[in-house]
Amino acid sequence: MAFVALLLISGALKSSAQGLKFLIPDNAIVQYAGSIGYFSVGAGYDLFKNKRGILDLNYGYVPASKGGELNIVTAKFAYRTYEVQLKDWGKFYPFNPGFFLSYTFHPELSYRFNRNRYSSDYYRWSEALRPHLSIATELELNGDKFLKGSGIRAVSLYTEFNTNDYYLINYFQNTSELTLADIFQLGIGLRLKF
Repeated sequence: MAFVALLLISGALKSSAQGLKFLIPDNAIVQYAGSIGYFSVGAGYDLFKNKRGILDLNYGYVPASKGGELNIVTAKFAYRTYEVQLKDWGKFYPFNPGFFLSYTFHPELSYRFNRNRYSSDYYRWSEALRPHLSIATELELNGDKFLKGSGIRAVSLYTEFNTNDYYLINYFQNTSELTLADIFQLGIGLRLKF
């Protein structure tokens, strides 16, 4: 009887796993800097039939020695507007605009400012939640050409410039003191596609 129950359970798990296949990520990501942690790791999903949309979910960490211990979660969306085919060994995506939200977990940061301490119109943004705009470039190398038999379809190296609401507001209020270099952050990453 226990054997029959075990067979039924394993069959149910197998069929539900087929139904949840969309949860399995298409790629793994590591990134250095770029407003989402000193170092971050994540999983990515290819979107749309042309696979030019990207949804990444990242966890980033900033050590205490780099400005205060922070834990950051991020959801990123980007679209590869066009691609340049590099013979049979790769592709280049020169312009990938994107948008992402990052949330920083820290006891001194909250979703909203303390209304007992500040009037409701004093600060209009969240301390912990940041919306960002980004522009990335990506060089994708064909995994079948360079990593035969590894199960890796492609390896991508990318750079991503981004800014957030807080930086943009400060820039437009202080254009005589701030430059565009002051409000943009750079991240460098590696993406492994399965």
